[in-house]
Amino acid sequence: MESLYKTEKGKKEILKLYDKKLAELKIEHSLHFIETSFGKTHIIKAGDPSKSPIILVHGSNGCSPIALETYEDLVDSYSVYSVDVLAQPNKSAETRLSMKDDSYGKWMNEIIDSLGLKKVTMAGFSFGGLVILKTLINSEVNIKEVYLSAPAYIVNGNPLKALFKFFLPMKRFMKTKKSKYLDQFLDSAFTEKDEFARNYLSAVFNHFTMDFTPVPIIKTKDAAKIETPITIIAAGNDIIFPGGKMIKRAKKIFPSLKHTLLLKDSKHVQNKQDNSTISSLILDAN
Repeated sequence: MESLYKTEKGKKEILKLYDKKLAELKIEHSLHFIETSFGKTHIIKAGDPSKSPIILVHGSNGCSPIALETYEDLVDSYSVYSVDVLAQPNKSAETRLSMKDDSYGKWMNEIIDSLGLKKVTMAGFSFGGLVILKTLINSEVNIKEVYLSAPAYIVNGNPLKALFKFFLPMKRFMKTKKSKYLDQFLDSAFTEKDEFARNYLSAVFNHFTMDFTPVPIIKTKDAAKIETPITIIAAGNDIIFPGGKMIKRAKKIFPSLKHTLLLKDSKHVQNKQDNSTISSLILDAN
């Protein structure tokens, strides 16, 4: 299988940034690999192993140290498992799964079974939301509750807005290497400036083969089968997964929808204050 990294040097640059972010968090942790039928999966374990388990799932073109930073307020209250999603710029296998079937769900349930987890909470951002919903569709027997922040797979935004605000600046940066295009992309996606994200995504855009497959949306019949309590945190200024539109559809299709929260001033990627708000929601239910 051809590598998703364009060069070995580029791969090393991305993984160096991964290790740097993990070290900067100053969170006590251990690193583990789990064998699955879809490929080897890298997991960061943190928190208190005697506490209830929570699985964190990062977004597209991301990695588990980012998820760990997003939900760092949970470390003292949970046994935390932050998962590197397959075929993303991280330490898991480069196996690219289909978003059209339940492969992501099968993969995640293999991880849950391998870890021996029961009554596990799941929290995910963006593409991580798709992974979590696919997991529930495949089997929700071991899952207690889920929290989805600006999740993919429920609604999509205006394709023209996404094209001009996200994809064209990204493509122009990849072609020209001019930082102004990277900044245009980041300004559309991020609620507040994030220097690590700037460095990491610069490396990813230049050195990693990204998946531009259109993100599907969940079928009403699949959503209706889910019994696990769902909390959705949507972003009011999210171009790719608009928050108001998302909450409106979620209330129609999810019988197990427990709570929704619209972060009115948030773009797709929440700021630190919003991350703390999300963590508080999870802690209050623990």
